Amino acid sequence: MPRPKTISLEEAAALIPSGAVVSISSSSGLGCPDAVLKAIGKRFEASGEPCRLTTLHPIAAGDMYGIDGIDHLSRPGLLKRVIAGSFPSGPSSLPSPRIWRMISENQVEAYNIPSGILFHMHREAAARRPGILTKVGMDTFVDPRILGGRMNDCTTENIVRRVEFDGDEWLYFPTIPVNVAIIRGTTADDFGNISMEHEGTYLGAYDQALAAHNNGGIVIAQVERQARVGSLPPQQVRVPGVLVDYIVLDPDQMQTTQTRYDPAISGELRRSPASFAPVPWGPDKVIARRTALELYRGASVSLGFGISALVPQILLEEGLDEAVTWVIEQGAIGGMPLGGFQFGCAANAQAIVPSPDQFTFLQGGGFDLSLLSFLQIDKNANINVSRLSARPHITAGVGGFVDITAFARHIIFSGYFTAGGLDVVIDNGQMRIAEEGRVCKFVSEVEHVTFSGRRARELGQQVTCVTERCVLHLEPEGLTVVEIAAGANLEHDVLAQADFPLLVSPDLRVMDKNLFLPAPMGLTLAG
Repeated sequence: MPRPKTISLEEAAALIPSGAVVSISSSSGLGCPDAVLKAIGKRFEASGEPCRLTTLHPIAAGDMYGIDGIDHLSRPGLLKRVIAGSFPSGPSSLPSPRIWRMISENQVEAYNIPSGILFHMHREAAARRPGILTKVGMDTFVDPRILGGRMNDCTTENIVRRVEFDGDEWLYFPTIPVNVAIIRGTTADDFGNISMEHEGTYLGAYDQALAAHNNGGIVIAQVERQARVGSLPPQQVRVPGVLVDYIVLDPDQMQTTQTRYDPAISGELRRSPASFAPVPWGPDKVIARRTALELYRGASVSLGFGISALVPQILLEEGLDEAVTWVIEQGAIGGMPLGGFQFGCAANAQAIVPSPDQFTFLQGGGFDLSLLSFLQIDKNANINVSRLSARPHITAGVGGFVDITAFARHIIFSGYFTAGGLDVVIDNGQMRIAEEGRVCKFVSEVEHVTFSGRRARELGQQVTCVTERCVLHLEPEGLTVVEIAAGANLEHDVLAQADFPLLVSPDLRVMDKNLFLPAPMGLTLAG
């Protein structure tokens, strides 16, 4: 087998044929082969080639600024179709990433498919198996009886089917043969073996490379540096050279969007607990603290983006940072999950596993609890985290949310009761709404069903919703207020702010006053 060639960025871009299916390994600003994607965009601007690409992104490629990742490719004519677990997202104060503008304006066919399913589709393609049978996504927007993952009107083809097999109903995702895989690592040796010693996550680079190689395609690996063969310890090789066709060097590649290099992210040293900044005082901290009360010692806890991502820091402040084991879909297990542009990485991790393996763990419900966020909740206890039509670019799509919640035993959703101008005052252990939010989050019907309340009841899942003013449980009769903040008015601040009737527990309790005081709350965990 010939050795891989080391080529320039321009030469790499010239390898992409029009009409190709291109799989890109990335997780927002983590592990993104950004230099290669930028070169492809420049080639298209200069020549109109390549065009009509279908791109696969198990996790988003690009950050909230819309200046890297998939936005290099987000030009009418270059992209025909994008199939992604998530998309770049950001606050409404920033310009919309170009990919969202193309989706909203029907300039590209777009599908949002759960990240774990997309990773596993690559494995099926590599083994030349027909596809995936799964319960993940049933009764959500991924289900073809609802939207089939389609994101706009110009997207019409069904890429997921509901089928009967062995006397049961399943969702069937046919495999998609890959023509080109663009992956990233830290070091390539002369035989193309790829190590990831400076990466915070391995993502699905190996499976994506397999999917391309085994289907007669090519694999392009962007790396920081090149070494002589034999330099890499075999156990550090994450993608063997027999799968790699071309190597592209980018000595300036970033470890994350805003991190040049932090050895704690890649597990090369352990940071002192004192180096982590405390969570600023405010309503976010109150919600994260109340969420932490749901934990118990020894639990394995799947952690999602949003306010829930603050909970590890709450435990650190309370001297309980190793009381539970955090699990992140990108692959980190244990340690201190990081926030902001570094989300998806953990400092001081106990282990980092490939994302497809992590999703096998998550899809099967192998963890004890899950901490996630929400955008909307409706009268049927359906939850939306994946799409808001008025402001689509502030949402990232489904990511691993559907994979995680499919068979989770206990899910704690956290977020504000309303949004858009909400002003919460916390004083002396009490909470007061100085200005109510303009946007109702407890709606009659969610825009996107990312979590099915009906299926949660059917499976017997325990569902808790934590907000700044109250806590709710999903009971057989419906969403029920079980706790209320001191200072909040049940009728005015809670029941009247929902578009549908909420039930109230006969044992309604007042939330722990210590949640609303700035000092450490003396948190203890059962177990």
